[in-house]
Amino acid sequence: MAIGTDRPADAFEPELEPRPEGRLDKVVFGVAAALALMVILWGILDQASLGARASEAQSWVIEYTGWLFVLATTGFVVFAIWVAASRYGKIPLGRDGEKPEFRTASWIAMMFSAGMGIGLMFWGVAEPLTFYLAPPPNTADAATDEAVQAAMAQTLFHWTLHPWAIYAVVGLAIGYGTFRLGRPQLISAVFTRILGRRRVEGPIGKAIDIMAIFATLFGSAASLGLGALQIGAGLEHNGWVESVGELLLVLIIVTLTILFILSAVSGVARGIQWLSNINMVLALVLAAFVFIAGPTLLMLNLLPTAIADYVEYLPQMAGRTDARGGSVADWLGAWTIFYWAWWVSWTPFVGMFIARISRGRTIRQFVTGVLLVPSMVSLVWFAIFGGSGISEAEAISGGETTVDSNYALFDLLQQYPIPAVTTVVVMLLVGIFFVSGADAASLVMGTLSQRGSIEPKTWLVIFWGGLTGAVAAIMLLIADPDDPVALEGLQALTIVAALPFLGVMVVLCVSLYRDLSTDPIIVREDLGQSLVEGAVLAGVDRHGEDFALVVEEAPSDDPTGPVVDGDDAIIDKSAKS
Repeated sequence: MAIGTDRPADAFEPELEPRPEGRLDKVVFGVAAALALMVILWGILDQASLGARASEAQSWVIEYTGWLFVLATTGFVVFAIWVAASRYGKIPLGRDGEKPEFRTASWIAMMFSAGMGIGLMFWGVAEPLTFYLAPPPNTADAATDEAVQAAMAQTLFHWTLHPWAIYAVVGLAIGYGTFRLGRPQLISAVFTRILGRRRVEGPIGKAIDIMAIFATLFGSAASLGLGALQIGAGLEHNGWVESVGELLLVLIIVTLTILFILSAVSGVARGIQWLSNINMVLALVLAAFVFIAGPTLLMLNLLPTAIADYVEYLPQMAGRTDARGGSVADWLGAWTIFYWAWWVSWTPFVGMFIARISRGRTIRQFVTGVLLVPSMVSLVWFAIFGGSGISEAEAISGGETTVDSNYALFDLLQQYPIPAVTTVVVMLLVGIFFVSGADAASLVMGTLSQRGSIEPKTWLVIFWGGLTGAVAAIMLLIADPDDPVALEGLQALTIVAALPFLGVMVVLCVSLYRDLSTDPIIVREDLGQSLVEGAVLAGVDRHGEDFALVVEEAPSDDPTGPVVDGDDAIIDKSAKS
């Protein structure tokens, strides 16, 4: 049998006609900017009202849809692993044979810095220590060996496979659609297969992109505001300032905002890549110092035992809901469901960004890198800093069962040599994580505002970068240090915004599967298998077991030659069989 094709194997035809990606989408940009400014104005004029309404909405989301967050998040882990392990894993995020745009080390550094770097600085010591002093419900008694196991397992559950699977699903869908199918780099474009181009370019698609910008702005600004608080805590801890006031926090925000805007307008290759590489080096230096100065043997023991404890506790952690109410419901709302909603609110930002930097990698490489590499880094980070924090529990907590995340890392470093130096390193790390995360967010918001342009206009990047800094500063200005309800209220906005995005992500998985099922690589594979199976059946029918299949080159000018194009196949009847 002879099988041929009328186009080269690496042929690539965009799915859609070119769109005006360079033009500003006035509806998306205008509505998103107006909504953001309205919320900011509300916070300035009546912070108590904003905080109360947002907190009420957050409580409703956690109480009535917490089960959906628990179920869907685990489903994203299963879906991402299945796609990577299946035959779809060999499909590239780009043209056939295209090489990755960034080196693997830089790719990992950028992905990690944008995804959760600043969070690890906050919770590297505080979260394992908190769970050690006050373990999750129905797990262990406080401050025991069993509490160490429960603390490490729960921490890894919050910071490894599950959050990165959330990012991977969105990043994969956008990267595949943009670089393989020629779609614009928009959240809405992912749904072309299900909704059709007319609806995607209409009000439904614009609403999706507006929600993406809104969630990105407030989701990133809330975390970046916390970064300023930690830098302020470091300045106070080192004795450089007597106390952390509003003016100091605003100055920190303004300085970092200027820095991340400069980084963002320089482009991904020069700005974010450069900052991320520096941060990886500083993080390695800090981790190595704590590893050597701290309880090294405990950290080494935690590495394998934490993995085993994570696997052991995984069914319980993944299936824990607030069905019984009471203390379990309160704990879930404060931790697991809060985390899942927080990560979902970050998916437009992180998912689009990791898609942007992953061009040329196969789906299997993408999912493996996004799921496993940051998870392993988180494991090592929490083993070092969490293990050290647990060993110094009395000194850090002062005998209390609560831990101040702003000061926990500084209190730990105070127990080791040269705390003045290591404190400065921590502030630099937090600052660079701030910058690398914020400039990535401003680039993504610019992309969403400009019809999916991979390189948005400079003024758009500056606008969204400045607005992100303004939101973070206002969040700190309206928050009373003795009554942080306003700050928590604005954070709650991102949790509320996560609920519709969770539904969007579930449908996104269906759309991605339908796209992958019709990829040219899969179609050629299915067609080839079908033709060979048909030839074998024909051979057996005509000649019994005494026949052979022969592959021949068909002349291009032979009218009877075989052609395989799309779903149509013509088998050369003159071939030997």
